[in-house]
Amino acid sequence: MESSFGKMKDDRFVFELIEQYFRRKDNSTVFQILSEKTCNDLDFQELFMFIDRTNSKVGQQYLYNKLRTIPSDTLQSDLHEELIKRFTDNTEIRVNTQKQLEKLKNDEAYYVSSLFQEKHIEPPKWYFIIRLLSFSSLLSLILGLFNSQFFFFLLGVFIINLVIHYWNKKNLYQYLGSIPQLLKLNSIAYSLHQDNSFRKLNQDLPGSIAIINQVRNRMSFFQLEAKLQGDLEAAFWVVLEIFKIAFLLEPLLLFGVLKRLDSKRKEIEDVFSFVGLIDSLISIASLRKGLGMYCVPVVNEGNIRIVAKQIYHPLIIDCVPNGISVVDKSILLTGSNMSGKTSFIRTIGLNIIIGLTINTCFAKSMTIPRAQIFSAIRISDDLMNDRSYYFEEVLTIKEMIQNAANAKPNIFLLDEIFKGTNTIERISAGKAVLSSLCKNNSVVFVSTHDIELADMLSDNYELYHFSEIVGDRNVDFDYKLKTGKLKKRNAIRILQINDYPDTVIAEAIEISKTLDEISKTQKK
Repeated sequence: MESSFGKMKDDRFVFELIEQYFRRKDNSTVFQILSEKTCNDLDFQELFMFIDRTNSKVGQQYLYNKLRTIPSDTLQSDLHEELIKRFTDNTEIRVNTQKQLEKLKNDEAYYVSSLFQEKHIEPPKWYFIIRLLSFSSLLSLILGLFNSQFFFFLLGVFIINLVIHYWNKKNLYQYLGSIPQLLKLNSIAYSLHQDNSFRKLNQDLPGSIAIINQVRNRMSFFQLEAKLQGDLEAAFWVVLEIFKIAFLLEPLLLFGVLKRLDSKRKEIEDVFSFVGLIDSLISIASLRKGLGMYCVPVVNEGNIRIVAKQIYHPLIIDCVPNGISVVDKSILLTGSNMSGKTSFIRTIGLNIIIGLTINTCFAKSMTIPRAQIFSAIRISDDLMNDRSYYFEEVLTIKEMIQNAANAKPNIFLLDEIFKGTNTIERISAGKAVLSSLCKNNSVVFVSTHDIELADMLSDNYELYHFSEIVGDRNVDFDYKLKTGKLKKRNAIRILQINDYPDTVIAEAIEISKTLDEISKTQKK
């Protein structure tokens, strides 16, 4: 644990299970829930695998939900930073905490959240018969000591119980993982809450722990059941199984426990969140430890201003840092393919998200607004619904226009707007949409190859560009953000470097000159 601090996890990521807590949680009170579209555009799963340094499955699920939801405020931020610093500076406390959390590293711990988020199995309408049969078995056994004929009655009841017992197995198996893990979780929460610093996270947690402990003895049966399947000898298992069948212990205990847990959902979630938060704070401490450069951002409330110094993308090896200041205008980027436009837009988006969710930015310093993030970067045809690339883009940008009208600050990220249609209509529609989006306390980051857009939008957009150096036989990119619009065009030259036929190159150059003359004439 000491040597792995500050390093990425060497682990498998089962996102179907990691996302379960987020998918079922009521996040209606948060500032924004990041959409699937934005997550796909910003490579969210790859980003999560880079950030996640949690020790438990509970912490992993909690961290995933934390990164997918932008909070409405920064409550407890100072306390969180205090604990992150403590984990960073005090190896003994961190490792002791990690040892506790690692008890929940089994995949079965993913299902603890289902105990307070999902509807439990309800007992059948004939559940009273189960109680009656259990009592009949006990009574027959006692009376059989005085009259052996009652053992025949007991045998008949046992056969009926056998059918009910194995009918109930499918219900029992659904909880053989989650309930024992809940007991572990509750025990770990109790242990961690003894620390004065952790206690500040939730002063009322002992009440929740005590309420869950009220059904601890009944739940301990599930620990025994899970353990018997792997550890004890088959002979002892058979004896115990006969005993459980005779008195229908499994359905009685299962439905009894579920009834009690159903009324304790809030308490279970409180314990889950307490442990998950501590694990996520250790993860943030480890993330920062492994970064060459990071900062705690300054968050503006109600102000859309963005200032970033030496901002970079953490997933790009040897990423070139850049700086930008967004005060009164949006940002329009020009440049050739592979020059860095789209990567820079993604860099801005993910840094704002990470800054607002875990108070960390991949930059030397950064000032960010509390704003909603919307994107139209990675769009593809929807063949299942018979939608073209252009139509998918139209629907995505329509949602942006609708969100631009709300009262919240917005950040819109767009790459090559309307590139799925013809030049004249692309430029016309692009200009109209981009002029609309940058109003109402919103900022747009957009890339384009259309220099005409740069001229049309100069009143509302600051112009930046990325460029390349074309040599005799190669193209080099410096990935440095530069002010102003791109003035050089190297697309035909790149074709030439890659040994396109001379006739093709010559014709392309002539057509380019003709189009330039037409453009100049139209401007006059």
